[in-house]
Amino acid sequence: MTRSRLVGINHVALEVGDVDDALEFYGRFFEFDLRGRGPGMAFVDIGDQFIALMQGRTQEPDRARHFGLVVDDKEQTRRALLDAGVEVTRGRSVDFLDPWGNSVQVVQYDEVQFTKVEDVLRGMGLDLGKSERALEELRAKGLADPG
Repeated sequence: MTRSRLVGINHVALEVGDVDDALEFYGRFFEFDLRGRGPGMAFVDIGDQFIALMQGRTQEPDRARHFGLVVDDKEQTRRALLDAGVEVTRGRSVDFLDPWGNSVQVVQYDEVQFTKVEDVLRGMGLDLGKSERALEELRAKGLADPG
């Protein structure tokens, strides 16, 4: 039986208590464009991907389940979260819970394997590179020029 190959993630859907409050909360820490809105939902653009914010979260806060965001400057994100009184973990990534209990992990683009194609980066107004460590990880998988 032939199986489909996973290619990437198009979007992540998060349940929040109130969509407008969620847009205000995330907008305090991240620069983003709104892709669109609908009743009880909003779509936050991340270049060729997006986050769908859906009104109606009722479950307990997440513990191990989380989603990861990639930013150009994670320390800037850490400072903004701390300045806003959001509890943030220490370590390589910036981990926090949003007001609705969604667990978020923030990493920096140049430090991880995640890669956007040049056309998408340019369209987002970004000029980002990779650390040697991230390049080595990508090369080991055949996903970057041998060097």
